[in-house]
Amino acid sequence: MKRQKGFTLIELLIVVAIIGIIAAIAIPNLLNAINRGRQKRTMSDIRSIATALEAYSVDFNFYPKSITTGAVTLLDTYITPTFIKRLPTNDGWNQALLLVMDGVGQSYTLYSVAKDGAAGTWTGGPKTDFAEDIVFVNGQFYQWPEGMQTN
Repeated sequence: MKRQKGFTLIELLIVVAIIGIIAAIAIPNLLNAINRGRQKRTMSDIRSIATALEAYSVDFNFYPKSITTGAVTLLDTYITPTFIKRLPTNDGWNQALLLVMDGVGQSYTLYSVAKDGAAGTWTGGPKTDFAEDIVFVNGQFYQWPEGMQTN
């Protein structure tokens, strides 16, 4: 009899099992990296908007006064294109970036509702959950992502 060359069924099953184990380890890490990238993009966009607001306040000695709460698109007529070329309107999860201003031009808060899309309570400091809001108040992050993320 002539001996045929090739892989046995057992060998193929072992290779498929090894590939499955590697995929089970790699996929959660990939999803975590994708969400981490979305967080960093959101923080960068918030920082860019804040820089434009600070430049506006240098020129006028106050932040825009006629805005209280809403989406950052309300800032478009005040800071675009003089202080920022294109105003980022959505965060990394495609949720609207939001704004709270005091109405007298003294303070502002920029925030993202992050992955879950629902506004949470702000306790300040670093957070380890992708669902926690990212909050920027008057020139610095009040609540931000840091460390290992849990979901």
